[in-house]
Amino acid sequence: MAALDRVKVLVLGDSGVGKSSLVHLLCHNQVLGNPSWTVGCSVDVRIHDYKEGTPEEKTYYIELWDVGGSVGSATSVKSTRAVFYNLLNGIILVHDLTNKKSSQNLYRWSLEALNRDVAPTGVLVTNGDYDREHFADNQIPLLVIGTKLDQIPETKRNEVLTRTAFLAEDFNAEEINLDCTNPRYLAAGSSNAVKLSRFFDKVIEKRYFLRDGNQVCHFS
Repeated sequence: MAALDRVKVLVLGDSGVGKSSLVHLLCHNQVLGNPSWTVGCSVDVRIHDYKEGTPEEKTYYIELWDVGGSVGSATSVKSTRAVFYNLLNGIILVHDLTNKKSSQNLYRWSLEALNRDVAPTGVLVTNGDYDREHFADNQIPLLVIGTKLDQIPETKRNEVLTRTAFLAEDFNAEEINLDCTNPRYLAAGSSNAVKLSRFFDKVIEKRYFLRDGNQVCHFS
């Protein structure tokens, strides 16, 4: 079998939001039994069929780079993470639906990865104070994923999901909310699965194709 082309997708978010569990679910369609803290970065691979079911269908490797979620603002911490941000093709921003601060911190994570961290000494957003101009010319596909949906009481879900819905709008991204301990949230044919596939297709197109559909040659 010929070697598959690949793309690099960062998985970013605070410690404890469930990034490792999410990556394991995405790559193996299984629940991660005993998640641990990620130190540095962990990489796993998902096989994705681009434009599945069409004449243009082609299989790619999606490299998911799970970056450790320390929110320390020290220069040494950031410079260590910076090595993982090279040559990225897409970003999955992960937040804990039960933790409002983890949602707000997504702005800092995204700007740091895109080399636009204009306030290196702290979080870039407070109580919704956010400048969309930071992302006006962003060409990197983004996807926002909220975890721990199962931990929100049914009576509170509408309130929480309404509060977090602005994230996707700010990032010009689609939004998925799920429970990483239940694979049914990403079942084939579900709306979440469709959104995920659409995101990976977009990442591949940005990496390998021009806007007019002509393929571009890239060298690793």
